[in-house]
Amino acid sequence: MPTILLVEDNEMNRDMLARRLQRRGFTVIVAVDGQQGWALAQSALPDLILMDMSLPVMDGWSATRQLKADLTTRHIPIIALTAHAMAGDRQKALEAGCDDYDTKPVNLTRLLDKINTLLDQSQL
Repeated sequence: MPTILLVEDNEMNRDMLARRLQRRGFTVIVAVDGQQGWALAQSALPDLILMDMSLPVMDGWSATRQLKADLTTRHIPIIALTAHAMAGDRQKALEAGCDDYDTKPVNLTRLLDKINTLLDQSQL
């Protein structure tokens, strides 16, 4: 089954989403800040990353830019997860290197559709 790296600093959001993804058969590894997410992505090479954008230590914008600039991780699809659903945030996430964007609170059906689409595309 695909491995998803969930980078989320809010413990309640992280635990709830990790459990819901695991129940659907995904292997989930978690990071609590952008620096840890960047390091885990480098070592674990997950199939997909769910990246909160407002993170301590290193924010999701910076972590995404670094991952997409690195030859070993640039192929990993990244979905930005953010509570900031303001005009321009989607474009800002895509410009940082995210492959898609979704808002919190998470709509699991919509998020799963995005995850599956990106995983299917990365298999081509």
